[in-house]
Amino acid sequence: MKIISLIIPSYNESENIVELCNRLIKINKKYKYIEIIIVNNGSTDSTAYILKKHPIYKTKNFKLVKIRKNIGYGNGIIKGIYQAKGEIIAWFHADLQTNPNDVVSCILKYKKKLLKNKTIIKGKRKSRSSFDNLFTYFMSKIVNIVFNVKLEDVNAQPKIFNKKFILQLKNPPKDFSLDLYFLLTAIKCNYKIDQFPIRWGNRFAGVAKGGGNLIGKFKLTYRTFKYIIKLKRNLKW
Repeated sequence: MKIISLIIPSYNESENIVELCNRLIKINKKYKYIEIIIVNNGSTDSTAYILKKHPIYKTKNFKLVKIRKNIGYGNGIIKGIYQAKGEIIAWFHADLQTNPNDVVSCILKYKKKLLKNKTIIKGKRKSRSSFDNLFTYFMSKIVNIVFNVKLEDVNAQPKIFNKKFILQLKNPPKDFSLDLYFLLTAIKCNYKIDQFPIRWGNRFAGVAKGGGNLIGKFKLTYRTFKYIIKLKRNLKW
């Protein structure tokens, strides 16, 4: 079996990291060919300390990527991707809104297609509130109008792809626009984007870092507009 790499960026997730690692270590024991990479993206809480104390830290297929200063969400993911050995790579967040077991199930279902075809697999979030779905719908509409594409739920996790696709990522953004850049690049390179229904749960603990409430949604909307304009200019789409 080809090696599969799971990339999990983590920023100030000390309240979630133990439960995350508990789930990941079970995956590690069951699937010896799965590599687990947690990216400590400049956390200022006790995330790093907790990770080093957890039993997963000493397991064979576990790797901790340390970034001293958080300069962006996208930077953390890209640093993890460049450390990956897997032929198939997936990334998802450390807040446990995406269950790692669901990600593994998705990879195993699509592994042949991922290895042989120009295919990207992304999550499609289920079990979300009507408010969240409405916000995502309008953001998707804006993206589709600006770039003349058909995309939905751009920021859904996980993102799963063949390692060869890394060669297409030219100067990827270091901020929250990485998800959009990633999917636009896939379209430009004639990759097919398939969606996999993922149950979207509540954060296991802690507070959402963007869009967790009405004020957060307004801030996220403003930030998203800026990213769309920036990508439109930089990609010359």
